[in-house]
Amino acid sequence: MIVTELIEKKRYGEEMTEEEIRFLINGLVNKEVEDCQMSAWMMAVCINGMTDRETADLTLAMMHSGDTVDLSDLPGVKVDKHSTGGVGDTTTLVVGPLVAACGGTVAKMSGRGLAHSGGTLDKLESVPGVCVEQPLERFKQIVRSNGIAVIGQSADLDPADKKMYALRDVTATVKSIPLIASSIMSKKLASGADAIVLDVKTGNGAFMNTLDESKRLAEQMVRIGESLGRRTVAVITDMNRPLGMAIGNGLEMKEAIDVLKGKVPESDPLVEVCLELGSQMLMISGLAENKQQARAMLHEALVSGRGFEKLRTMLIEMGGDARFVDHPELLIGASRIIPVYPEKAGYIGEIDAKDLGLAACLLGAGRLKKGDPVDPAVGILMNKRYGDRVGENDPYAYLYVNNEDKLDEAMELISKAVVITDSEPEQLPLIYDIIE
Repeated sequence: MIVTELIEKKRYGEEMTEEEIRFLINGLVNKEVEDCQMSAWMMAVCINGMTDRETADLTLAMMHSGDTVDLSDLPGVKVDKHSTGGVGDTTTLVVGPLVAACGGTVAKMSGRGLAHSGGTLDKLESVPGVCVEQPLERFKQIVRSNGIAVIGQSADLDPADKKMYALRDVTATVKSIPLIASSIMSKKLASGADAIVLDVKTGNGAFMNTLDESKRLAEQMVRIGESLGRRTVAVITDMNRPLGMAIGNGLEMKEAIDVLKGKVPESDPLVEVCLELGSQMLMISGLAENKQQARAMLHEALVSGRGFEKLRTMLIEMGGDARFVDHPELLIGASRIIPVYPEKAGYIGEIDAKDLGLAACLLGAGRLKKGDPVDPAVGILMNKRYGDRVGENDPYAYLYVNNEDKLDEAMELISKAVVITDSEPEQLPLIYDIIE
């Protein structure tokens, strides 16, 4: 096969064969396909799209481009949960332990944050001593004894995706539904999941800004999972505002611990989304027959503290210092806490979640480019939510700051992100749809 002919074929919108797609992906990993050639092909995909069959073939080719994880020796249905990325999105740290406390098997490989979206591994590492790079057998041992472990992805897992994403990031080819769907699903399938719950974000803080885009992505990923023999469900959730009140790794870990200790009401948006995702995980694992039963199981795991014990055990088994889990206020020892006041009294009428995430990055809580250092103690703690009334002397947020080099820039972003209105805004849905 000739690479330029495959590029030309997709440029004209023609359907590629499984063999052609596999040739292209293997060639990229083996350095027989040039970066510029793969970039040209991905741009053609962005413009002309791919059929469901092509996208499934691309997913499989990427999945088998490196190592795959065999979890068949672990008990039960291995269920995974993946979020497409958002702000204040601490769901994995809450949902995983709760599902494990209900008898689920959560063997999860996760990623780091980039740009405005926080990463689960960074949140785990906010607890001193936690090592997310665990050998496979140790990973399985923790899951076998505790029901849950969350570690970093192996360097040899899905190398095609790593190469493709690096190119997409610098060639304006990130926002393509077939490329996003195959990227996510190839990693989930290579990680050994039997069943997958997808939290597809929609709104100004999500990679998919419109509900239509989010639905098309969710449907595509569910079709891929089901066609490859994995039970897959997608929940479309709102990201026109931060999901939790905390934005930053130590702050989010503390919030997750507070949720699991019962200090946050179940009506809270973060908890509500966690209970929905957890219910779907229990149902596709065969541990609950319906949502009512699943909710009751999750509620019991929450109020009894068994969910918290699962998180605590996991963190300690991965090397974490128990003092920081039992006293999570130790996680957020920033040198300054700065209140942010509104320009006038009124309602929180609009929040740009992406700008808040970027502001937290400027404070040192996240990465604007790969390899940036992360300070686990800094970030933003919201004091008010979308729709809340706020007075002139009533701070709507607090900044946790250690390095003030970019503080002014962060403050400017925050003041732009939060809009105060005279009248109470209309309520936004929290969960838009469930795709099965």
